[in-house]
Amino acid sequence: MNALKTTVLALFMSNFFQMNAQNHIDHMVWDQILLINVSDDGKVNYPGFIRDKYLFDKYFKSLADNYPKEESSKEEKLAYWVNLYNAIAMKMIIDNYPIKSINDLENPWKQKQITVNGIKYSLDDIEHTILRKMGEPRIHFLLNCATKSSPKLWNRAYTARNIMTALEDKSHQFINNPAKNVITDEKVNVSMVFQWYKDDFNNGDIVSFINQYSTTKIDKIMDQEYMEYDWSLNERR
Repeated sequence: MNALKTTVLALFMSNFFQMNAQNHIDHMVWDQILLINVSDDGKVNYPGFIRDKYLFDKYFKSLADNYPKEESSKEEKLAYWVNLYNAIAMKMIIDNYPIKSINDLENPWKQKQITVNGIKYSLDDIEHTILRKMGEPRIHFLLNCATKSSPKLWNRAYTARNIMTALEDKSHQFINNPAKNVITDEKVNVSMVFQWYKDDFNNGDIVSFINQYSTTKIDKIMDQEYMEYDWSLNERR
């Protein structure tokens, strides 16, 4: 069934690229590859991505050639840069697969992987110099660096149409996912994401931010209440 899906996808996308190349930002190819190779719980079929690497590389190149302009909407910019971040992480894994963790690579956060409008970007560049400066803390629940403790990789592409709804939905999902945060009346253990990016969440008021989304409300977070981060690959086996 997957082989049939890939064949149909390849034929469709071949025509799609011919008709739409260089015209506008479109994440349809990424959407379809994700749908085929990522489960609903965010587990990734990396051999599947390698099988579809020709299409992935086409999409990746399209991001270098088609990018938001100054006058583009905030929604389009957010969708583009979040998709690009996740695609870069994916590229580094499938280019070096099999590996056990993105941290097996040499300085993965600083590797310049793509040139957009004359500027070379790494994961850190996109996260810190683009996305965090857009003043939208919920992006931290959409960015996936191919690890088990990351917010799960959505098996759909982000678009200007769905990005604002996704920011809200993924915040709820991440904060109330017991694999990412344990928040009960008896125990509080939250993701290291809240420690690493503390200032992004209500100017450091992590508790008030979490309580906007958590089904169980908390009063405080102690230093010892941050969960150990699992850097192993978010792989479907």
